Amino acid sequence: MIPFLPKPIVSKREDGSFYWDYDRPQSIGRVKAFYGNFGILVRAYTYIRTYGPDGLRRVSELAVLNANYMMHRLAPYYEVAYPGLCKHEFVLSGRKLKEYGVRTLDVAKRLLDFGYHPPTIYFPLNVEECIMIEPTETESKETLDGFIDTMIQIAKEAETTPEVVINAPYTTVVKRLDETTAARKPVLNCTCG
Repeated sequence: MIPFLPKPIVSKREDGSFYWDYDRPQSIGRVKAFYGNFGILVRAYTYIRTYGPDGLRRVSELAVLNANYMMHRLAPYYEVAYPGLCKHEFVLSGRKLKEYGVRTLDVAKRLLDFGYHPPTIYFPLNVEECIMIEPTETESKETLDGFIDTMIQIAKEAETTPEVVINAPYTTVVKRLDETTAARKPVLNCTCG
């Protein structure tokens, strides 16, 4: 694989000094920041090649179907920020949960108790208490329904027992962090050897 590495590479001369070696005839070429993250590009290319044109059309249709299905089911419990058909993602607002003292961050923390990685919250910035959900094309209907049912349960908990949502998570090793302090004064350590 060495002959195919991106160029230039650092090479060592006989006298011990180093230099940029551009003479790599089998190299894949130069990799620049302009072309983005090379690893992501390889993954995207592999995904495209794996599915081919017909497969890409099918997975795109499924992503759109999944997003619209979820948005429709969650609409009675969360405000839909941009009503109508959506593409592969949709944006909800947890604004109406605020009357019970529950914020979108609380909903995200509560999802952890059910084993779900929370969706993006607070983006886009122009949607108050934003929740951006992007279901993938590969999730089964059962998985989508499980997530939807959990989101509905959390909305009902916010109304009936808001303290349950506000004090979440309960099942994680680390409970609520002071996220502002963690962002401004991170304490990082590594015990790797």
